[in-house]
Amino acid sequence: MLLIALRDLQWRRRRFSIAVLATSLVFALTLLLTGAGNGLRNEASRIVASFGADAWFVPEGTSGPFTASSVLAASAADEVSRLDGVERADPFLFMRSTFGASDPIDVNVIGFRVGGLGAPRPEAGRAPRGPGEAVVDVGLGADVGETVEVGGSRFQVVGEADGVSFNFGVATVFLPIEDVQALAFDGQSLATAVIIRGQAGATPEGLTLLTDAEVVADMRRPMTSGLQTIDFINSLLWLIAAGIIGSIVYLSALERARDFAVMKATGASNGPLLAGLALQALVLSGASAAVAVVLARPLEAGFPFSIEIPGSAYVVLPLVAVAVGLIASLAGLRRAVRVDPALAFGGA
Repeated sequence: MLLIALRDLQWRRRRFSIAVLATSLVFALTLLLTGAGNGLRNEASRIVASFGADAWFVPEGTSGPFTASSVLAASAADEVSRLDGVERADPFLFMRSTFGASDPIDVNVIGFRVGGLGAPRPEAGRAPRGPGEAVVDVGLGADVGETVEVGGSRFQVVGEADGVSFNFGVATVFLPIEDVQALAFDGQSLATAVIIRGQAGATPEGLTLLTDAEVVADMRRPMTSGLQTIDFINSLLWLIAAGIIGSIVYLSALERARDFAVMKATGASNGPLLAGLALQALVLSGASAAVAVVLARPLEAGFPFSIEIPGSAYVVLPLVAVAVGLIASLAGLRRAVRVDPALAFGGA
């Protein structure tokens, strides 16, 4: 019976190929959406880790340095640096701005103290050594030595950094904190946080101490609804895949009704018939999963942010594909069971 099922797929190979292509696209999208969710979660932890800080001081009542607009005096870093257990403290300033003049691009702008915590580690070039110099995200396409415009002011690119985008893939520009203060506060000595190395023994009045983990959690908070939407769409895609496979198996069962009747009339039980249809569903879902792995790579380029497909997704995909195939085959199995052996002799 299993050989007959495989021969039937060979006979209907055109329909089988179309079904594999359609289902593989659905499976590829599930991989990409899984990678998108994973990439968005990793953005926050990656950018926070890049600062090399042990903790963050933010204005009291502020949820985090990347999600609120509250500011404090940059001189607060000097006060924090005198606390017991603090090895180093530097002001940090975050703002959103635009990159380019004729066709501006939204960017994250991070202001850091030159030579202090939070200084970028560029893949090419060097870190800024003074005002007027910038390290830009490689995704912006600016080369070292080029002059670029950020927030209406011009800066010389001295380095390029990779893996520093966040807030749904928005590119990042690193500038000396004095330049960001000029852009955001007309030169006033303000900051959005103080980053420290060490363990502070106390918290100055008017400030709140956050760990790296708390900062990451705060950055992910605005993404919650977006990540839930991704998970919901993934569930719908699995249902669509089941529908495609189920329709193909059911159509096959309808067309093979007389074949099933002949087999039953010659003594075949329902078990082998059901196994044959289940095999067809499994072959279809398995082939689709294999093609999806190949399709996912070139489709990554269509996403505006980082796609990081975890290795576990490649293990889960074929397992879920098998489950989807078995569930989808139920409609065809039910049709095969109801076939009357009398149909083999021209009966109703």
